[in-house]
Amino acid sequence: MTDGHTPPDAVPPVPLDLPPAYPDRAAWGTATSLRAWQTAALTAYFDKGPRDFLAVATPGAGKTTFALTVAAELLARRVVERITVVAPTEHLKTQWAEAAAKVGIPLDPAYSGRKGRTSGDFVGIALTYAGVAANPLAHRIRTERFNTLVILDEVHHAGDALSWGEAVREAFEPARRRLALTGTPFRSDINPIPFVSYAPDADGVPRSVADYTYGYAHALADHVVRPVLFMAYSGTLQWRTRAGDEIAARLGEPLTKDLTAQALRTALDPKGAWIPSVLEAADRRLSEVRRHVPDAGGLVIATDQDSARAYAKVLASISGEKPAVVLSDEKASSKKIAKFAEDGSRWMVAVRMVSEGVDVPRLAVGVYATTISTQLFFAQAVGRFVRARKRGETASIFVPSVPLLLTHAAEMEVERDHALKRQVTDEGDIFAAEDALMQEAQQAENASGDETLVPFEALGSQATFDRVLYDGAEFGHAGEVHVGSEEEMDFLGIPGLLEADQVRDLLRSRQSERARQRVPVAEAEKPREIATHEQLAVMRRELNGLVAAWYHRTGQPHGVTHAALRKECGGPAAAAATADQLTKRIDLLRDWASGKRAR
Repeated sequence: MTDGHTPPDAVPPVPLDLPPAYPDRAAWGTATSLRAWQTAALTAYFDKGPRDFLAVATPGAGKTTFALTVAAELLARRVVERITVVAPTEHLKTQWAEAAAKVGIPLDPAYSGRKGRTSGDFVGIALTYAGVAANPLAHRIRTERFNTLVILDEVHHAGDALSWGEAVREAFEPARRRLALTGTPFRSDINPIPFVSYAPDADGVPRSVADYTYGYAHALADHVVRPVLFMAYSGTLQWRTRAGDEIAARLGEPLTKDLTAQALRTALDPKGAWIPSVLEAADRRLSEVRRHVPDAGGLVIATDQDSARAYAKVLASISGEKPAVVLSDEKASSKKIAKFAEDGSRWMVAVRMVSEGVDVPRLAVGVYATTISTQLFFAQAVGRFVRARKRGETASIFVPSVPLLLTHAAEMEVERDHALKRQVTDEGDIFAAEDALMQEAQQAENASGDETLVPFEALGSQATFDRVLYDGAEFGHAGEVHVGSEEEMDFLGIPGLLEADQVRDLLRSRQSERARQRVPVAEAEKPREIATHEQLAVMRRELNGLVAAWYHRTGQPHGVTHAALRKECGGPAAAAATADQLTKRIDLLRDWASGKRAR
């Protein structure tokens, strides 16, 4: 089998009716031709004429258009006769078939290895990675029969399970050409991605090597993607562990990893006040954006189905409109996504569908309400919001003030490659890598044995606005900013259609203007009276901090210390104790620590 490679001609034009950023129209000023990065990547491809090519481009940049331009040109040059597209999910498989049809490349998205043959009207097929793994030999036979271009979309998913990678390698090893695409090449395992080259870095760790890279920072400078405003929310949280410990903490304050995980789960509990407050703030932000972008939509990313349904009820009461609820195991998921993409409604709530092909260009406001905190999942989630349709659009994503998530947000512009570090071998779940990492993060630095592995009871939560992360900088107001306050609206009310520099200038202006308006404490007529719930929250935090310090000093479990304090001072559990009762316990524990009173 010879390659039949012809000398490279001029870079091919954008094919037929496909815009540079399918499935929606191109960003402002780019719709008349291929984008600069697509032209450069095509030049690199046709100059080399490689059998394998890895293109890394940030979500929303137009990878589909690039790949189908390559496919159309290879078909025209008779280098290949057939096209095979492999995507992570059924939804994306269908989306590829629709995109290819626009450029005159009919693909069969219903093909399976069992069928053997497909209609002569099709030039190729669209599969999922799971479908390839179900019958790799059948796909290998098909690949051997024709000179085939295999497009591996979001190729990092081929490393999700060892059997998937082996199946992809077996099925498509005979392919004439292979084009691998991804927006998030970095993973945290040692499952190699098939047909991707690796080279050792300075530390000797093998890292993936891309043939062409177009990162978020570059795309942002080119106005190809939207800038993202990360709206971070903190707040006070209370929960009880199975051991009887009653813990109060502030989201974002230094905690062990297990306590941070528990605090996040408490914040996301739909029975508390934190998540409804954040959803209400997000809906206000969406209303502001829709003043300038009337069809802008919002997406809430939930941890599980029960939470998704509960969040949908809260949003319905807030916005007066029933959200679309998309659950990954429902057959109608793709239809619900497609309907939401076109109907102009306000909200969609999804479970894990960010990694399964939620591609709705009108999404402009998001709520990250999931306990999954890996960098890969976070990047995929943010990628749902960055596709630019017109110049000046921005995305707003509401996140809990959890240090790891804020770090991910601050490092959005950092480009990463896949490093072969960790072994994950789950054979059936494309989320195995993310889940394993999340479980490890929850188990590490566990100050109290196995607290994160046992049930706990969320007792209450309150949300406060923390800060805005934008363009590598932080913006906010001094002191505690309550949800619904004018200070919060300084940031929620930013117009939805502004240039990136205008957004930055406006954030700085509102921050400095509010600072000038603040009356110095010495000149204030009267200090603000602290509400009872705030006073109790502060005292519970102080008590729990002292109990934690006592644990590190003596090794006595938190629950034992709380029980001893209640026995000597009287009163109910800390979550229901009065200010006087909490004061007595704090004073007693300080006496124990100073040795004034015998334990």
